[in-house]
Amino acid sequence: MCACVQETNMAEPAARPEGTSGGIVIKDEWPGYALDLFSYPAHYSGDLDCVFIPHGVIMDRTERLARNIMDDLGDHDIVVLCVLKGGYQFCVDLVDRIKALSRNSDRTIPMRVHFIRLKSYLNDQSTEDLHILGAEDLSFLAGKNVLIVEAIVGTGKTMETLLKYVEAFRPKLIKVAGLLVKRVPHNAACLPDYVGFEIPDRFVVGYALDYNEYFRDLSHICVISKRGKMKYKM
Repeated sequence: MCACVQETNMAEPAARPEGTSGGIVIKDEWPGYALDLFSYPAHYSGDLDCVFIPHGVIMDRTERLARNIMDDLGDHDIVVLCVLKGGYQFCVDLVDRIKALSRNSDRTIPMRVHFIRLKSYLNDQSTEDLHILGAEDLSFLAGKNVLIVEAIVGTGKTMETLLKYVEAFRPKLIKVAGLLVKRVPHNAACLPDYVGFEIPDRFVVGYALDYNEYFRDLSHICVISKRGKMKYKM
């Protein structure tokens, strides 16, 4: 299960140590790639600082995570719990790659997919007010192997809340796949079992990650600019 560790409170909470997530580590000083090296929608001109993780790199890493999941859960039925809206693209690509491995292997993973939605952000700030939609009755998870698929984990508090909620329905097993894990000051560290990338504390958009519902149509993961934040601020 996702590794949740409760730490003692300190006056100045420390950021998660680099390299502890198991994902590909992107250093704090990483400047990203120049925008003119890639194609992206013209309507976002001036709204982005850089391409942080190119789409092709995301796809390659997702395929590796699919193989890890196949190694751990192959031949077991699982229920994939996709966390909307930001996690939908990662979930689609991850499930597609698991299916491809199942077609070309002696091992297989029969899957059902269910969708829930979490909302805890206003502009670029996480709020204490967490809404879980589509999860009113998850009783069908009882006795099942569950794979939660989430796009990004920051402080881990949102994931910790979701895990407690899912655990109440008494599944047999819970695993978590997270595309991104941020190194941020935190009190409750909740690391996914499968991590794509460990990134600095920067606000990223694209690949279904949004800023007030914008930027989901970007293929790459990018860093939003100050102009972009002001332009789409609510």
